[in-house]
Amino acid sequence: MIKSNRPKSRIEYWHQIPWKRAEKVVFSLQKRIYQASLRDDVKVVRRLQKLLLRSFFAKAIAVRRAGMGASIQSYQCWPQIDPINKAPIPAQDNQGKKTAGIDGVKSLTPKQRLELINSLVPLTGKSDPVRRVWIPKPGKDEKRPLGIPTMEDRARQCLAKLALEPEWEARFEPNSYGFRPGRSCHDAIEAIFIALCQKTAYILDADIAKWFDRINHQYLLNKLNTFPAMRRQVKAWLKAGILEGKKLFPSENGTPQGGVISPLLANIALHGLETHIKEWVKGKRIKGATGRRLGGVNKARSISVIRYADDFVIIHKDLEIIKEAKEVTQEWLKQVGLEIKPEKTRFCHSLNRLENEKPGFNFLGFNVRQYPTGKHHANKTSNREIKPYTLHIKPSKEAIDRHYRCLADIVDKHKAAPQKALIAKLNSVIRGWSNYYRYSVASEIFSKIDHLLHYKLIKWADKRHPNKTWKFKKPKYWRTKGSNNWLFSDGTIELIKHKQNYDETEKVTKKGHKKQPPKYVKVKDVKSPFDGETIYWSSRLGKNPNIPTGKSKLLKYQKGKCSYCGLYFKEEDIMETDHIIPSKAGGNNSYKNLQLLHRHCHDKKTATDLKLIAQYQQQKELTKRMKTMFNKFDKQFLQGQWVWVDDIPVWIGTNDNSHASEERYEVKVSRTVLKTSGSGD
Repeated sequence: MIKSNRPKSRIEYWHQIPWKRAEKVVFSLQKRIYQASLRDDVKVVRRLQKLLLRSFFAKAIAVRRAGMGASIQSYQCWPQIDPINKAPIPAQDNQGKKTAGIDGVKSLTPKQRLELINSLVPLTGKSDPVRRVWIPKPGKDEKRPLGIPTMEDRARQCLAKLALEPEWEARFEPNSYGFRPGRSCHDAIEAIFIALCQKTAYILDADIAKWFDRINHQYLLNKLNTFPAMRRQVKAWLKAGILEGKKLFPSENGTPQGGVISPLLANIALHGLETHIKEWVKGKRIKGATGRRLGGVNKARSISVIRYADDFVIIHKDLEIIKEAKEVTQEWLKQVGLEIKPEKTRFCHSLNRLENEKPGFNFLGFNVRQYPTGKHHANKTSNREIKPYTLHIKPSKEAIDRHYRCLADIVDKHKAAPQKALIAKLNSVIRGWSNYYRYSVASEIFSKIDHLLHYKLIKWADKRHPNKTWKFKKPKYWRTKGSNNWLFSDGTIELIKHKQNYDETEKVTKKGHKKQPPKYVKVKDVKSPFDGETIYWSSRLGKNPNIPTGKSKLLKYQKGKCSYCGLYFKEEDIMETDHIIPSKAGGNNSYKNLQLLHRHCHDKKTATDLKLIAQYQQQKELTKRMKTMFNKFDKQFLQGQWVWVDDIPVWIGTNDNSHASEERYEVKVSRTVLKTSGSGD
């Protein structure tokens, strides 16, 4: 008998939901689905998925995360991740812009969220049309279409994703990295490094055209192979239609790029590409380094297929194998309804020029290329053979130009703004970009961008004060700190350098020599966040380059746990920095007074902090009044208006001769005697 996980007491308010228990219950079910999928126990997988769909706690988490898939920011191309924090919807895990579907609902009040939980039917087999929104592609004049579902469909898609994702995470191929929990761009780059660090090879660098928009619906539904109710619901989402302006268009192919479940469905459609190529290459005649023919396992190992979303590379030492692999890939993609984009497809060599193609290739904003070395700088392979080349992975020229243009635009837009506002805007962009590339060979590039930005800021100062000399401008906008005489600062905030985060990762030996920055550790091929090894995944989260340095330090100090609920952080969780003692209650910004919390945990703690802040403000006001009174009392003592008599302060008044004066009599000290100022007896 399966016990219900619905809370015994009726929940009447949003803040009464026990989120710690909800996360534990839902993750426990997802872990069991993952384990059952690993052992191909389809019956148990279906039973647990249906149980999860009926769970009150799963519905609550789905509603809380609703809006995440409609985030315009989430679908911007990865190198253009905006490091500037957007304004979030309170108590909802929505990090992007507030974009509404055809229902016009951008966010929900706590009362509406609770009503949606109670009224949410997991699988209705119906769906509302999506609203089409066009967003610009980074660095291009083209635009990308987004399909924004209604708020109810977002919550239902999120609920379905909670049930389907663990099943498919147990099946996905090891070198698929895009839109998967626990995996990032840096894992794909590190996989390329492992494939090329010990050998030279030919590369097929390709891109799939309109990945989301052309997937064959029938192929996807057959491949999904789920129970009938889920199949009908997924089909309803695929066939929902697109509303653009006041016109409704049918959706015959593709999955809406903007839905919560769309990235998962797109990954399911491309699942099997790596396996198909490795099985194909087993039938080819391939010789090893010694001249002997390779066996089937070694043939599969000789070729590498690395995919991030719709971008992929195929690496092999034989050019003919690479050219045939392209044809095999095109044939396989036809059944999915997709094709390779010709203008973004190229053959190249990692070290030497291939016909008119330069050596190396760009992937995810990085340039991957091998450079020849002299005999005195040559390294050795794992077989102790001399390796007259070295592999460098660094930011691509396009990424560098795009980043500098972004910095220059910020400077130009702040011509009349305060210096503090300009520094805050630049710091957020610099910190995000340098964190993304800090595990690459980027020291010289970082220094170059800092140099260009310095001269841009000099021109900025010249335009603000065209009639002033540098004796006025330099001390006004630049400070001296240590050996740096050109620190752009206003005294309260200073401009950080790109190389600052890069230098922090460098290790210093006992002799004082600097080593190269540590390499990024790639995720293990068969690992998944649903396997239950929370310590492994929380430790990886603290080393993620996309997480700011401050949050990484707090994650390490808290051992990957939320200080409020005690649960381990997961990649999809929204982490917020909180003051243990609120700043309005006298707290400071030191690390000892900071902690990382889940967003929903932060909301609960803020409610208790308001009471503490109110008490602090009352105490502060009382202290201020007491201080004013004692200052007045001390001033009167200095003026001689009070005297101590037998350890009792006695008021003697003022000594002004123009008014009635007060005299103290030695005998009757309990009262004062008034004496007129006129002359008398």
